[in-house]
Amino acid sequence: MNQFDYIVVGAGSAGCVLANRLTASGKDQVLLLEAGGSDRSPLIQVPLGYGLTFADPKYNWGYTTEPDPALHGRACYWPRGKVLGGSSSLNAMVYIRGQQTDYDDWAAAGNTGWSWKDVLPYFKKSEDHVWGASEHHGATGEMRVSDFADQVHPLCERFLQAGKALGFERTDDFNGRLKEGFGLWQMTIRNGVRESTSNAFLRPALKRSNLILQTHAHVTRVLTEGKKAVGVECLIDGVTKTFMVRKEVILSGGAINSPQLLQLSGIGDSAHLQRVGVPLVHHLPRVGQGLQDHLCVSYFFKSKVPTLNNSLRPWYGKLWAGVRYLFTRKGPLGMSVNQAGAFVRSRPGLERPNLHLYFNPISYSAATIVPGRFKITNPDPFPAFLISFNTCVPTSRGSVTIQSANPLDKPKIETNFLSTEHDLRDIVEGSRMVRAIANSRPLVDVMQSEHLPGIAVQSDEDILKDFRTRGGSVYHASCTCAMGVDPATSVVDARLRVHGMTGLRVIDASVFPSVTSGNTNAPVIMVAEKGADMVLQDWA
Repeated sequence: MNQFDYIVVGAGSAGCVLANRLTASGKDQVLLLEAGGSDRSPLIQVPLGYGLTFADPKYNWGYTTEPDPALHGRACYWPRGKVLGGSSSLNAMVYIRGQQTDYDDWAAAGNTGWSWKDVLPYFKKSEDHVWGASEHHGATGEMRVSDFADQVHPLCERFLQAGKALGFERTDDFNGRLKEGFGLWQMTIRNGVRESTSNAFLRPALKRSNLILQTHAHVTRVLTEGKKAVGVECLIDGVTKTFMVRKEVILSGGAINSPQLLQLSGIGDSAHLQRVGVPLVHHLPRVGQGLQDHLCVSYFFKSKVPTLNNSLRPWYGKLWAGVRYLFTRKGPLGMSVNQAGAFVRSRPGLERPNLHLYFNPISYSAATIVPGRFKITNPDPFPAFLISFNTCVPTSRGSVTIQSANPLDKPKIETNFLSTEHDLRDIVEGSRMVRAIANSRPLVDVMQSEHLPGIAVQSDEDILKDFRTRGGSVYHASCTCAMGVDPATSVVDARLRVHGMTGLRVIDASVFPSVTSGNTNAPVIMVAEKGADMVLQDWA
């Protein structure tokens, strides 16, 4: 059989949710195509294993950005999941929805149905929260969200108390009533195992006869008749195959692959497509434009007391952590090293938090990520912790564009970071915020010294220079097929249908009009939940 009701391209954070919801009734035949392979590796299922998958081409697209002048001409490595579960199989598992204003902004821009009150039910729908059902959380969904307050490192409490000393509130739930302040992260982990969308949504759905999953299927273009999507072409084991669709093709490849596939299919800016030799199907100039991401830097501090460096650097520490995990599913291997953090306003008068902070009771100040090789995973040989920050609502915008008509060529990713005064100001204020926290009691009582960048870096100019030298992506790429009212300034409408086309939608992080304030996995799952409802409603 090569004809289906729906074809979903990409079995990632969004695609696995769509596969589940679109097959639930049993009425529609759904084909799910994934360029990667199985996610059964312990490196994926054991939560802390993500440090070994960031640069492994077996699970990763391994993109590299163009050199960015704002980063002293550095090109940045961007891992993206090429495996069942997509980036939800590689991420740090922090579950953050973002600020209420993120979504109210989407609605205010003309995207009807995307305000906070509209999207909250979809966050709750997918959620199986360890605390049970409440005004803010769901308990009957597929995605387990867990609390690790009883397992985090003792230094996390000192970080939280330092925030209190600076006058910030403490929140017990960043996804509840109080979404800013200092607190502990909730994580998508179930009983010590990563809760990717593959584990949560896809595996149960695969029991249904109306879902067909094809892995190692690299989709090369959407097939069209006029302005209607009628199927897809893909490479499977080096052989070109086509699959036809009765209702819709849904792109869920993420912020890099979805705009790339649209352009390869002749949907994009006509002048650009002509330059790269792709026949025009539909002129849609914003395809691939508007790229947003969170850019962060880590400050490292040597500690007077033991950190996870002491536990995980020596071989016997690794062995003990492995044994503990094997028998209890707890300990450092059973959770993320991103254990605490904050959303704060760096100055009075701001309407919303502008800084996202992360606290890790571990440090990798010498770590590097080399595409095609494993990440260096040994912690520093001394006790230390780190505090990172990024601006919540960056205003800089980049792009993703194909460089040729060859679907196997990687697209050009231009980040255009730090191109606005707004973003530059947040960087300086973020640096000063990190130092204020590290120098507040009781955290300062256990801080031996600032390891990186070092106390010599003090002026605004030096802070920015250091950031340009060491800053990097938090891997929250989004907004490259943004939803909006006007086809001249957006790619999809509020129902995620590609402007000017029929039978074609995009449902993934690329449809964000602007990046959310925090981690993006939870918002992507919400978009998929809401998008699935829209598809089913439109075809009812």
